[in-house]
Amino acid sequence: MSVSVKAQFVPLSETSEISILTIGPGAELYDKFGHSAFRIQDSLNGVDVVFNYGKFDFDTPNFYTKFARGKLLYELGVSYYQPFFESYVAQNRWVKEQTLNLSYTEKQAVSDFLWNNVKPENKKYKYDFFFDNCATKIRDVIQEVLGNKLEFKEDHLKEEYTFRQLIQQNLKANSWGSLGIDIALGAVIDRTAKPIEYQFLPEYVYEGAANAVINRNGTSESLVRQTSVLFENSPTPPENDFFLSPLFVLGFLGLLIVFITYRDFKRKTRSRYLDTFLFFFTGLIGILLLLLWFATDHTATANNYNLLWAFPISLVLIIAISKRNVSPKMKRYVLLLLLLLVLLTIHWTTGVQVFAIGLLPLLIALAVRYIYLLYFIRKQN
Repeated sequence: MSVSVKAQFVPLSETSEISILTIGPGAELYDKFGHSAFRIQDSLNGVDVVFNYGKFDFDTPNFYTKFARGKLLYELGVSYYQPFFESYVAQNRWVKEQTLNLSYTEKQAVSDFLWNNVKPENKKYKYDFFFDNCATKIRDVIQEVLGNKLEFKEDHLKEEYTFRQLIQQNLKANSWGSLGIDIALGAVIDRTAKPIEYQFLPEYVYEGAANAVINRNGTSESLVRQTSVLFENSPTPPENDFFLSPLFVLGFLGLLIVFITYRDFKRKTRSRYLDTFLFFFTGLIGILLLLLWFATDHTATANNYNLLWAFPISLVLIIAISKRNVSPKMKRYVLLLLLLLVLLTIHWTTGVQVFAIGLLPLLIALAVRYIYLLYFIRKQN
């Protein structure tokens, strides 16, 4: 339920509290990373509202196109606390609250900032998963209001992680969500994140706030005055259906490709339907990755070396590879595909980009198939 923006004109009372709400991960992929929001509580004025930077309008024209192209505007929404809280209880997601150690003036400044930000002309912003999302907004608002008085300590972070490693902390390694993210996102997320950049994830907003201090008049005070667990969720048993996992499915596909290739070798023939499928499959994925890189505003899809195995030109050469008698010129292209796989291996082992482990059986099978194609085309011609 939305709250009228007119509520901004009510000054806070001395007993008011401002806190950070952190919500645990949910069942769906888009919920796996948790959520963050502000809560303003003022019992004397009858105010108990939540400011949530994670909203978007499904009625936006060309919603899905804008989402895919990274042009969808997210917005700050404000709602009553109780229904907000109950919605996450219903989803069995834990909720924690960190009451901030702010002076009355600082509380009023945060409140004024948020109420001004929720105005129709101010509430929309261009979402970026790593640098401008519902979690980073929490950090940014506090920094904006407190300025140089706020200091985020770093000693609670014991290890350095890349952006990709931080994402994968929230996902099962052998899952389709993990595989899809690793394929779609490029080498730009394989750099080590700065400690302050960890806070694109709600978990690290929580930890960062817990370890932050406010420097006032030569003394340091904790940013968080009190921490409460508002709802403790019931643990749900993990789903372990290995036979539907990427490693099993792509492993089976890889074995099938190797088996057909071995059979072709024994029979001195070539299964054209398999080569046609592989060129179509890898070429189509390559086109999609190329579009994500160059035709969208997503910052994390650039420099994606998955294009080394999903090469877009293969889609153009489907007819050429499907012919019974393959042109001798195709030998050069197949050699290129094989060299690209070698280059991918170098990128992987040197850490330029980390690739999904579930892809490994498919990549090995592609290498086997391309080696056989080189042999067959050379022999045929």
